[in-house]
Amino acid sequence: MKWQILVSAPYLQPHIAQFRSIFEANSAEIILPEVHERLSEEELLGLMGEIDGVVAGDDRFTRKVLEKATPRLKVISKWGTGIDSFDQEACQDLGVVIRNTPDAFTDPVADSVMGYILAFARRLPWMNQQMKAGVWDKIPGRALNESTLGVIGVGKIGKAIVRRARSFDMRVFGHDLVEMPESFIKETGIEMVSRERLLSEADFITVNCDLNATSLHLIGEEEFKAMKPSAVIVNLARGPIIEESAMISALQSKEIAGAALDVYEDEPLPLESPFLKMDNVLLAPHNSNSSPKAWARVHINTLKNLFEVLEGQ
Repeated sequence: MKWQILVSAPYLQPHIAQFRSIFEANSAEIILPEVHERLSEEELLGLMGEIDGVVAGDDRFTRKVLEKATPRLKVISKWGTGIDSFDQEACQDLGVVIRNTPDAFTDPVADSVMGYILAFARRLPWMNQQMKAGVWDKIPGRALNESTLGVIGVGKIGKAIVRRARSFDMRVFGHDLVEMPESFIKETGIEMVSRERLLSEADFITVNCDLNATSLHLIGEEEFKAMKPSAVIVNLARGPIIEESAMISALQSKEIAGAALDVYEDEPLPLESPFLKMDNVLLAPHNSNSSPKAWARVHINTLKNLFEVLEGQ
């Protein structure tokens, strides 16, 4: 075989049989390690050395891993969009190309954000829980047109959330380092405000940033203190954007009313996490990208990216 390809993306692994013909057509041998969410630095070090390309998930490609992998490793093709788990500076230094699929999961993630907002506003999970416990109790809810949404990070996913929120007639605040197009502001009625105003006035706050040096622990102790006691925060982006210990403290002390989380600083979420015992927190296992249509597109594009680089296109 011409190429040795490590397939560590956990979403692609179960479907690899569908794509064997693509690997065969490109004279590529598939190496399938056991993966539970992502490969650690130590696990990758044990696999590097004879690998030409990787179809990766959120694996920890550190400089140490990349130095062992090169000069043979030519490309890391990310299944999805986020590449924050790769040492991008080391990739550039060592000549390893990173490819990804921008705008991979905009719609399912935006739908999930709205699902969590509706769940908290209408108190649906809590009424369901009480009914199944034999308790007939009318828990007060609120209409979305009585609520303000704060969107931190108004990129592709942020914009999709804004459009969905406006269809519910929510008031929407946005905050981003990038200036918004005037056409988008006119279309949606979003009010671009300071982060301080957004935090202090929003009933629901969703973070949708990439994880990088400017967004690490963007929301911490001071930010939680600035929020309303009735505020709910939603994070379906990356766990380390929010300082987890500060969020746990804010939830326990009722500085904020609740949280909806699909991502965490440590994944899978440890069984000893306080979140697992909190009634005011809704949790999911990093699954807001779930969409057969989106997954199919990302499967194909990830392999296309991989072989384009290996074949020098």
